[in-house]
Amino acid sequence: MIYTTEVQHMCPVAKGAYHGPAPIPEEGKWVQAKQISDISGFTHGVGWCAPQQGACKLTLNVKNGIIEEALVETLGCSGMTHSAAMASEILIGKTLLEALNTDLVCDAINTAMRELFLQIVYGRTQSAFSENGLAVGASLEDLGKGLRSQVGTMFATKEKGPRYLEMAEGYCTRVALNKDDEIIGYEFINLGKMMDFIKKGDDANVALEKAKGHYGQFDNAAKYIDPRQE
Repeated sequence: MIYTTEVQHMCPVAKGAYHGPAPIPEEGKWVQAKQISDISGFTHGVGWCAPQQGACKLTLNVKNGIIEEALVETLGCSGMTHSAAMASEILIGKTLLEALNTDLVCDAINTAMRELFLQIVYGRTQSAFSENGLAVGASLEDLGKGLRSQVGTMFATKEKGPRYLEMAEGYCTRVALNKDDEIIGYEFINLGKMMDFIKKGDDANVALEKAKGHYGQFDNAAKYIDPRQE
């Protein structure tokens, strides 16, 4: 340690009582976090790239400072999906500090990691008051039985109005309109269920019909349109 001359000539003054950092809530306990291994928690965060062309939702489950589980969901950029594939391999097994200082390939994923780090080290995790936290694998609950991200895709113009393309339930195939051409419902295909039916041996057309559903006043529509064609 190198001290300046000014400091070397100062008279020593005793430091008062040291009470440590303020405790933060972690998995149902109050913890004075002094090092990375003191940190545990399950949480989500969202990141974006510099041109804001795409976004990433990142979910981490941290136990004793180590990332035990990672869910990487991306939107809006084709290259980001490959970045997510690499990030899923990179993140697991690293400490929080390592992950924060690792290139996660895509700027949106890096930004999401930064936002998660802030939540976790400040005791703002989803599992802050859950005894023993959440089990590894808990992030899959966000995806549902079909293990697909919850995605909403809508397109609209002033000239022709809105088009529902994808909802949380699935890929929109028809939009129901009333006599005033207002949307009152939609038909969808749950692609996760459809693929499950096909894997079990169903013909693709049969699986398609079995995976269909509808929402709203779909059966009472004056007419139906294909949102991708009309």
